Amino acid sequence: MHRDEPVGYEPVSVKAVLAEMKDTAELLIDLSYSAVLHGSPDLAREVLALEARMDVLQLQARMSVMMAARSPEDVEELAPVLGMIGAAEKVSDAAGDIAKIVLEEVGLPDAMRAALPEAVEKLVRVLVANDSPYRDRTLADNNIETETGVRVIAVRRDQATGKARWITNPDRETELQAGDTLILRGFEEGLREVYEAAAGEPYEAPAAPDPAVEDLERAVDAIVLMKNMSELAVDLAYGAVLFDSRGVAEEVIELEAEVDALKSRFEAWTLRAAARVDDPVSLRGLVHLASATEVISDAAVEISEGVLRGLDTHPVVAEAVEESDEVIVRLAVADGSELAGATLGDRAVKTETGMRVIAVRRRDEADGDEGAEAGDGKAGATSAGRSAAGAGGAGDWVGGVGGTGGATEDGEWVVSPGATTRLGAGDVVVAKGTRAGAERLSALAGVPEEFDVD
Repeated sequence: MHRDEPVGYEPVSVKAVLAEMKDTAELLIDLSYSAVLHGSPDLAREVLALEARMDVLQLQARMSVMMAARSPEDVEELAPVLGMIGAAEKVSDAAGDIAKIVLEEVGLPDAMRAALPEAVEKLVRVLVANDSPYRDRTLADNNIETETGVRVIAVRRDQATGKARWITNPDRETELQAGDTLILRGFEEGLREVYEAAAGEPYEAPAAPDPAVEDLERAVDAIVLMKNMSELAVDLAYGAVLFDSRGVAEEVIELEAEVDALKSRFEAWTLRAAARVDDPVSLRGLVHLASATEVISDAAVEISEGVLRGLDTHPVVAEAVEESDEVIVRLAVADGSELAGATLGDRAVKTETGMRVIAVRRRDEADGDEGAEAGDGKAGATSAGRSAAGAGGAGDWVGGVGGTGGATEDGEWVVSPGATTRLGAGDVVVAKGTRAGAERLSALAGVPEEFDVD
């Protein structure tokens, strides 16, 4: 959307708009950092297209909320909703700023791709050709993820009106059409296979020059960590709202403080590195990146601010989070279940269910049988439980990041648990993923539930 394009009031569902804003904000974080890490103008342009869509969504949401307020009580209930709308817009703007680092050549080391840890998945954009075997078939029929390990995380489809429709987190029933733009995530071998099948031409990864900046690997590790922490903060913020959990909201505050500290250390590294390179301006984009990351973490705090201030979560917000493309679920581990006494790695939770466990609340023995309720768990000193989540050697950047699943106190939140995190009966697991995955995870936890899988 151009800034001067008119947007008028339309009777739209606030719940539907909020759900789309949540999904769009999460995708923007992923795409924008990936554009920087891979030096991809294609991904950066997709970010700006999504940012334009978010501009329309936030205006529609604000107008709908104002139409719904008819009394001082309504205003009090809806104020946090406006805060969430504004926060999602901030995430979008920050992601756009990150993308512009690539498109406007603000300044990034050319060898970023060469310094990427091997464990980091890549994102690639591809256009579905007319003669592609994927055309007019669903993702289930194409079986892309099972055969190649590559996941289609978004689809952009141009419509006859000239506007684009975004399908975030497409499901098994999503049918691919000629002309669709697919955003793929995976490792290079699988990406080559899927790209060639979709586009009808070989995938050529951009050449990665030798690093001209000493210790560039540390900077890349830090950027990966920034991305992971930003995604985690936003996930936890929406989880705090959905479950009206002050404990989770306090963890968002802790993460925001860690991002601030990471930003300071990263800026200091950039300034020191500038003294050792021929062209210091080539590092200017790294400073922009650090600032944008701080904006995203601040926005996550704003999303959860209503919970921290004791304001009741408006039902429309909880429903929007529940109905977004990826759901956030909270499950109490039952005694005798497959998860009780096992680590996340023992049960291969992510592989078997597709769900990402974003937090665990240890059972508070003082609560007795109430320990399975995650509503008001006080956030303890959980930085030791945080994981760099694939950031390689990024432990130097954030104090306390490293192990997961170490000794924890009753009622404590363990944020971003890893494969070694051991679960016990009564622990509460907060996880994110598809509805089908949520059903599989609930079965492992010994509390089978249905999550309205369409």
